[in-house]
Amino acid sequence: MRAPAWLEELVRTTPSPVPWRDVARFAVTVPAPLAVAVAVVGGIEPGPVLGAGVFATTGALAAVLAPQGGPLRDRVRRTAAAAGFGGLGLVVGQFAAGGGWLPVVVVALAAALAAFVSAVNAALSLGALQLLVCTALASGLVTPLSPAAEVGWFAVGAAWATLTMLVAYATEPADPDRTAVAAVFTRLGELLAAAGTAQAEDARRELTAALNDAYDRVIRSRSHLAGRSRELAELAGVLNAAAPLVEGAVATARAGVPADPQDVNGVHALAAAVAGRHELPAERPAHLEEGEPTRRAVRHGLRLAWNVVGDPQERAGAAVPPPRPDRRTRLRELGDRTLASADTRDFAVRLVLCMTVAEVARQYLPIERPYWVLLTVAIVLKPDFGSVFTRAVQRGAGTLVGVLIGSLLLSVLPRNAWVLVAMAAAAALMPWGRAANFGLFSVFQTPLIILLLDIALAGEPGLVGARLLDTLIGCAIVLVFGYLLWPRTWRAPLDEALREAAHALDEFVGAAFTGSPTERRRARRASYRALTELHTQLQRRLAEPPPVSTRAAALWPVIVQLERTSDAVTEAVIATRHGAPEPDPAQVAVLRRAIRELEDDIRAHRVPDDAEIDAEGVLAPVAREVDAARRLVRDAAPGRRPGTAVADG
Repeated sequence: MRAPAWLEELVRTTPSPVPWRDVARFAVTVPAPLAVAVAVVGGIEPGPVLGAGVFATTGALAAVLAPQGGPLRDRVRRTAAAAGFGGLGLVVGQFAAGGGWLPVVVVALAAALAAFVSAVNAALSLGALQLLVCTALASGLVTPLSPAAEVGWFAVGAAWATLTMLVAYATEPADPDRTAVAAVFTRLGELLAAAGTAQAEDARRELTAALNDAYDRVIRSRSHLAGRSRELAELAGVLNAAAPLVEGAVATARAGVPADPQDVNGVHALAAAVAGRHELPAERPAHLEEGEPTRRAVRHGLRLAWNVVGDPQERAGAAVPPPRPDRRTRLRELGDRTLASADTRDFAVRLVLCMTVAEVARQYLPIERPYWVLLTVAIVLKPDFGSVFTRAVQRGAGTLVGVLIGSLLLSVLPRNAWVLVAMAAAAALMPWGRAANFGLFSVFQTPLIILLLDIALAGEPGLVGARLLDTLIGCAIVLVFGYLLWPRTWRAPLDEALREAAHALDEFVGAAFTGSPTERRRARRASYRALTELHTQLQRRLAEPPPVSTRAAALWPVIVQLERTSDAVTEAVIATRHGAPEPDPAQVAVLRRAIRELEDDIRAHRVPDDAEIDAEGVLAPVAREVDAARRLVRDAAPGRRPGTAVADG
């Protein structure tokens, strides 16, 4: 008997290659400050020097986890945010020590600040996590150092981790921006090779993910540089020039027409040229005068991209810099993401409530390491890492296994340099565990922290059992006060992402038949990006227990159908480009109205009517896909069984 889908998602790991460079960097970076302190003292002896090593190692651990690939600017920004907010947390935590109402207020204010800062961007979100983690540590970890010295040595450890990150970046075999753009052409070749097979849909999703990643890396980096980097400008030009090829490949896959092997080879040649592995041949594929429209579209796009990739002047000229908003617009967008966002306010209330309950538990429960409860709540309730339920369960299970490993290590290892070797081994496994499963990450992180704090709190018994008990208490607080008690928990908030995807599809239809090529390209990107976010939200909800996972599974066909509709729009654009009559603007308006009604139906949990859209020419396939989406929304309506008819009246 097969396990429930939500349970499968809970234990699922993501297959990924071992990141050997990060493995080596973590193994060296994390234990190095402590190793220096041990060498200076001549052993693991309590005192200020060992305390300095502990805090420097803590800073190195916080900073080494921050960068996860991408442009150097993003890596430095994430590292700086983690180190800066971590240091702030050590200061704030001094006021959260002891008993009474002051620590409760301090923890609540820190939690509120962290919640709103998390919504600004990814770098500050990571910094907000370190703010809470270091506040928890400083509230209960007693050392022979002054608060200023603790912060100072934490900064030293973070600086050391930053240095190793810079060395790793300088020795990387390929530029990540260029690699991301080359990956777009690799995924294009895979999509063309999969055209007409069952793998085509998965290949198209891989292409969408590669496009999103490439634009996120290159366009954002270029906008920050204000055009001063010629290489980034050329890479942006390559991405823009690839748009017709992307449209042709998507249309080919949707039509099920096998691609020309010459086109597949040509796209892979473009990938190798962009990545710098091989020179692009001077002779580009010949122009196609006859044949399937989708094949001609692919060849046309391939020839355009060939010109741009082969000519630096064309690459730079093809780059269209994105409009940079003024300060007032940026402030308004910032307000929309933070104080004005209902989701952010909701998360802030959850986080403040859970952290407050954890602080009260710290003061009144007879537990030996109470600050670990605060630390656990902060990590589990972090908003950017997926399902709260999943993280709580995975962290509890992972910590249980990690505690057993840490307990075994403490019982068999002498209190000498072998402890540093075990810490290095645990640190080395963390990058792989992080990519595979959060519970697996906890399995390796927990022994590392146990060994570190055992050194800081020499000879105190009960550390292992306290670590497990406090972590389980923290997970229970999150599950009860941050998950079970909230009505939104049981409503599977996929509807918002569905509405966003429907709205983006409406904009895509409008731009496809009435907008400029640039507007059409941006609208297509926005549509597929919204669908990617919808898939992410779906995976999170599938990991929840019923009824959330049941509702998410019911919406899965709707999501697939919206993807098919976007592909149908792309196919219609290709058809009009190759001689099909332009669609009647009135029919375009009818189609867009039906999509907007679908968006309203999702918002109001209303069953759509069963009237079919009347469209002709290139819009007929699009209309059929929209009609199918409306039928699936009817089937997925709460309280209905798939396939039942809609009652009259």
